[in-house]
Amino acid sequence: MSGNMNLTLKIWRQKNTKTKGTLVDYKVKDISPDMSFLEMFDVLNEDLITKGDDPIAFDHDCREGICGMCSMHINGRPHGPKDAITTCQLHMRSFSDGDTIVVEPWRANAFPIIKDLTVDRGAFDRIIGAGGFISVNTGNAQDGNTLPIAKHDADAAFAAAACIGCGACVAACKNASAMLFVSAKVNQLAHLPQGQPERMKRVKAMVAQMDKEGFGACTNTGACSAECPKEISLVNIAAMNRDYLKANLISLED
Repeated sequence: MSGNMNLTLKIWRQKNTKTKGTLVDYKVKDISPDMSFLEMFDVLNEDLITKGDDPIAFDHDCREGICGMCSMHINGRPHGPKDAITTCQLHMRSFSDGDTIVVEPWRANAFPIIKDLTVDRGAFDRIIGAGGFISVNTGNAQDGNTLPIAKHDADAAFAAAACIGCGACVAACKNASAMLFVSAKVNQLAHLPQGQPERMKRVKAMVAQMDKEGFGACTNTGACSAECPKEISLVNIAAMNRDYLKANLISLED
């Protein structure tokens, strides 16, 4: 594709959590197809500031697909029309001159809107705080390869640990479920020797906190994994469910 683009943006504007929001139309002109989606937003905000208008609030940090901050629902899809990328990795060449692009925040009761496209994902932090850690005393860090771990366990732990906590799984789910996120954080430790002493306690605590935060139940449709920028597998949800059932059976025996 050659040449720059003129686009119509329909962007969700909301002053704070307590006020009512609405979609507002903006025109952006002469947008390079090589710009990232966030760079296009930078251009729009510079124009708004120049005019004395309030810039659009949106989350961003690393802009390298690492931090998971860039949470935008673009034309009905978390992070936009491409697979396995974050919003900051989406480029304007994915759109065409004259397109209308609708941009909204994550929609979930557990992710209240702070302002515009920025939502409070503190619920994820509280779930991690409930059990996504290892408190057993493992001593000093060991030299590499001195603690043998089976390759399939190491691979599974690394795959689960790839989750960046962006919340796309919640935004994609019609029930706003956090099962994919929680299962990834549970399983990255469940596959490691250091995670075994607290394994049953961990899964019960993190699932309990997830429910407390108001996330919905898993729909079993797989939309979460399909929209995940790191392609976290649904296998993690199945594994977490097995551990959760086992943990509750152990509690009954006690």
